[in-house]
Amino acid sequence: MGARPDVVAALPAEPGTYRFRDEAGRVLYVGRAGDLRRRVASYWGALRDRPRLRRMVPQVVAVEALVCASEHEAAWVERNLLERRLPRWNRARGGLEIPTYLRLTTSPRSPGLEAVHLPSSGPDVVCFGPYLGGGQARLAVSALHRVHPLAYAGRTLSGSEREMARLRGVDHARLPDLVDAVSAVLHREPAAVAAVRADLLARRDAAVAHEQFEVAARLQEELAAVDWVVAPQRVTVDGGGDLALSGWSDGVLVSFRVRAGRLDGWEQQVCDRPAAPVTCPDAWEPFVRRNAELAAVLLRLPVRDPAVR
Repeated sequence: MGARPDVVAALPAEPGTYRFRDEAGRVLYVGRAGDLRRRVASYWGALRDRPRLRRMVPQVVAVEALVCASEHEAAWVERNLLERRLPRWNRARGGLEIPTYLRLTTSPRSPGLEAVHLPSSGPDVVCFGPYLGGGQARLAVSALHRVHPLAYAGRTLSGSEREMARLRGVDHARLPDLVDAVSAVLHREPAAVAAVRADLLARRDAAVAHEQFEVAARLQEELAAVDWVVAPQRVTVDGGGDLALSGWSDGVLVSFRVRAGRLDGWEQQVCDRPAAPVTCPDAWEPFVRRNAELAAVLLRLPVRDPAVR
């Protein structure tokens, strides 16, 4: 491929969503990354075994990017944009991960936590989410049950479950504390998340010390899954409203559309400073401001001159 364009160095090494445009301004591709700079740079690396990308990259004239609070948030932005419109070089509308919820059942008879595809409600049910990725959600459930064995505090246990409860030191009297502990993690309370991470890390390191490498690998997967579900993300919220967000920086106006709690529109254009101040809700201000500033930088660093073919 050709030399790596200057725009790559201007991208932050942070999670985010990116898109490529051609000389007609059409979006060619939308993607997401845990490290925007590294991921976008890879398109100008060795692509011998990726003929599809080798055909796309020469058409890229401009790179646009959004910095997100987490890779999970970036994944939701990517999904929402692809559900609205599928660019030529993307393969699947909406991406590959499936939206999932974690259902916490607090019933004294059969408490528990499980991954479900649709939220539900009831006197003994609380649903958290949505999250992207059923596999990640199920791993997070496994991790939380490992640390806070809520299901063993129910009244309707089988014989083997009662024995597991005894070995884990769990009885029905602990149910309120276990419910509170799991809820605190899923509400992203820092101390509760830190305690679960510390427990999983200690178990993983002990498994490595005893050369139980498969167990250690499983614990590492569960740790990553907990990080995924507790990662901050504001771009997809059930029950959310509609918003029109915009920010201006150095001659570039960036606009976002939120519909029913989902950010699914992202546009930018060159313009003079708006006559009226550009405002948005305080919760969105850092996201909008940061990405308006990034857009102004990237716009001045085209991948190549559109007039050069």
